Amino acid sequence: MDRRRFLVASLAGALGAPLAVEAQAVKIARVGLLAPGGGLPPRHEAFRAALRGLGWVEGQNLVIEYRFGGEDYERLRALAADLVRLKVDVIFVATAPSAQAAKEATTSIPIVFHTLNDPVRGGLVASFGRPGGNLTGNAGLGPELDRKRIELLKELVPSLSRATVLVNPTNLMTRPRLEGIDEVARAIKLQVRVVEASDAKGLDEAFQAMARPTPAGLIVFEDPLFSVNRLRIIEFASRQRVPTVYTQSGWAEEGGLIEYAPNQLQMVRQAAAYVDRILRGARPADLPIEQPIKFELVINRASRES
Repeated sequence: MDRRRFLVASLAGALGAPLAVEAQAVKIARVGLLAPGGGLPPRHEAFRAALRGLGWVEGQNLVIEYRFGGEDYERLRALAADLVRLKVDVIFVATAPSAQAAKEATTSIPIVFHTLNDPVRGGLVASFGRPGGNLTGNAGLGPELDRKRIELLKELVPSLSRATVLVNPTNLMTRPRLEGIDEVARAIKLQVRVVEASDAKGLDEAFQAMARPTPAGLIVFEDPLFSVNRLRIIEFASRQRVPTVYTQSGWAEEGGLIEYAPNQLQMVRQAAAYVDRILRGARPADLPIEQPIKFELVINRASRES
């Protein structure tokens, strides 16, 4: 080999080596997404879009393992365990039941949650400022907003003296929320009846119970069971002509009368930012629980719930 050919070969080797090392250094992040229901509703699409904006692109440097549990809490637990077996880098969970399932499945893999409830009262974290452990995320002030929801019912029905609250008793956030509802109800001399449903059959029985007598006003707590069956619940309220306030976004668009809730798409984007920080080395215990600053009141003037 003459000198010129040797220099060219050496230069090619010198240039190729860093490229090979750089290619090997690209780490594929693996994120688990655990949620009730099924498919990819707008919130999950917003999560993916937010991650793309932060530099995490599926098919390039990101794999998202999607797990949807329908309305079955036990299935959520099994799916959470599956994500742990896959050794994902972070688990993103939508709703408090999903967060609880993930928390029971692992104490080491970081978990970022998005819930409309109080994670401290629900036992998910130690405090808002210092969550501790492997969980962090954002929370939607559910108990605090219930006062406003009751006020909305009173504005709709000035003579309102009794109201019904539809809950799932197996949801870990139900008891703290009901305590807050009772406190507000006593202050304004409102009688509150709690109707429970923990599965589809129980929901049928709840409809029968609420129809005798028809409630003067209804509040539906957010829960995977109710989300999956939201059209049935909206139809019941419309058929009975019960003024109803829903605690999740999207229900008024499907025929419900009123929804009052935080901007959930913005909350999901905030959660994606926490996933990004954890993938880049942050610890969940050092990331305080974020709370929403934007709330949405949506009134469906075409609803038959009044």
